[in-house]
Amino acid sequence: MQLDIESLRALLAVLDHGGMTAAAKRLNMGQSAVSRKVQRLEDRVGRPLLIRDGHTLRPTRDGRALLADARSMVELHDRSVARLNSSDLTGTVKLSCNGEVDTAQVASLLGTFKCQHPGARVEFMLDHSGNLIDWVDSGEVDVAVFQLIADQVRPTDIVLWTEQIYWATSASDPFSDGRVPLIDFGDHCYYNQFTIGILDRGGIEHDVVFSAASSLDVCSAVRAGIGVAVLSDRYINDGIVLWKPPVELEPLPMVSQVIRTVPGERPDAVAALVETIQNELTQGRVPIS
Repeated sequence: MQLDIESLRALLAVLDHGGMTAAAKRLNMGQSAVSRKVQRLEDRVGRPLLIRDGHTLRPTRDGRALLADARSMVELHDRSVARLNSSDLTGTVKLSCNGEVDTAQVASLLGTFKCQHPGARVEFMLDHSGNLIDWVDSGEVDVAVFQLIADQVRPTDIVLWTEQIYWATSASDPFSDGRVPLIDFGDHCYYNQFTIGILDRGGIEHDVVFSAASSLDVCSAVRAGIGVAVLSDRYINDGIVLWKPPVELEPLPMVSQVIRTVPGERPDAVAALVETIQNELTQGRVPIS
């Protein structure tokens, strides 16, 4: 019996991400390809590894017995490949991201970069888009990942994704009258440069009642019914709905998440980090709209 790494990787992705469709997005392949890899693994083992119950997949007894070893084998394989493919790049790169990028994603991409380029070093910090724009232009950081209005994207920026933003609130509280409690991203919230003016011109009285650094924290506050926030469409779900203001407001703009580097030629270490960011942050995403 021979177990191939990519079939084991497919099995782990199916169980880790809750099904064939999510696994396919994570692995950047078609759903049928993931299904074939799992089927090939089951054929080689000679017994089922997944219990298919409608849309739900869970491991069989043999599947559970295989999981720990499968994860170790895939991790060992990936470490070996990364070591063999590691570069001779050296130097320090200063990276900053805004709160739209989950810190777990940042940790993952930095881990990938470290494996690929063990001689290079990355210094990371999290801050607001407004600060990051100034920092990268002044050279305080080498690479910045942040959000800005789509029509402000520069020709040299690398666009990761573009999306619409919306006023959002809790499904349990529409905030349809009285002063509107706002949830924002802090004193340097990038959205405030246009959202406050939109509310003022619409004659809607408002107060900031909650500030947070990341989209995940803002979403938690919205779900708790604390107030109204500006969020992209991917955060609109069962607990978060579109806010219906008491009067018609000016539309909110499209925004882009971009990578921006210090003006001029990119050093090799910076270019390598930019490539890693692109690969990691766009994995499984719908193409740019």
